[in-house]
Amino acid sequence: MNEHNNTLNKNDQLFIERIAKKIFDSGFITPAIFFLEMTKPLALLGSHFLIFLGPVINSFIQSDNYYRAVQVFEEPSNIDMLLDVIEKLEVDSKNQKGVLGER
Repeated sequence: MNEHNNTLNKNDQLFIERIAKKIFDSGFITPAIFFLEMTKPLALLGSHFLIFLGPVINSFIQSDNYYRAVQVFEEPSNIDMLLDVIEKLEVDSKNQKGVLGER
């Protein structure tokens, strides 16, 4: 995960960690990982599309972090960082439950 940290400021890293925690807590880890992996090559195009839809989406859902998320995730390396954090949360959870044995 450290190879991704040099392009983001601390607030963006914490933002990605909060999103990863929400995905992990939702229980939809596998679908989220598949979705993120599939959309990674289209990250820049998708971010421009989300900026275009921003006023419409924000009229229904008031989200202060909408444009911040669009900006952070226009870089595929940031999506990789999100995937790394989700994976780490899952491994840590399994280790705490004793699912994974000692290596």
